[in-house]
Amino acid sequence: MRKHFFPKPYADTVMRLRVPSGFLLAICFGLLAQPSASSMLYGPLVAFPGLALRGWAAGHLRKNQDLADGGPYAWTRNPLYLGTLLVALGLAVAARSWIVYSITVAVFTFVYLPVIEQEEQHLVKLFPGYREYAERVPLLWPAPPKQPGHGTFDASLYIKNQEWKALAAYLIGMAYLLWKM
Repeated sequence: MRKHFFPKPYADTVMRLRVPSGFLLAICFGLLAQPSASSMLYGPLVAFPGLALRGWAAGHLRKNQDLADGGPYAWTRNPLYLGTLLVALGLAVAARSWIVYSITVAVFTFVYLPVIEQEEQHLVKLFPGYREYAERVPLLWPAPPKQPGHGTFDASLYIKNQEWKALAAYLIGMAYLLWKM
């Protein structure tokens, strides 16, 4: 596991700002979006893989019960965050606003990355095998698995983890952009 980049007091603070920063991003998206026919075609090309990744990950995740290391968790320790980033970037592309795109990147960098570090500290305490898992699986950017993980996709976990909400939010965002065109 790598050394932490963000100081703990900063990470503790932004942990509480994760949801408000999402609202800020949604407001900027709503006010600054200038969608076009081409942006509405290209945005989903970025967002759909993110939605698929999030769905695949949610079907492997038993929160705080088991260490998820199968499916997408064999490729990256944070497939839900990576999927979220792709969906947000896809919506920013569809919105056709460099300001929205820049704010999306800034929020992910300065809010979500420290949150990921905080969550890793929790997972190290919760799961004895987490350090070994972290040594072989990259933090965010996927790499082919060094060894297969455990578990298979379970649709009931997709529903239990309420992953349908990410799809619903994406569809609402795209419907708004269609209306704004």
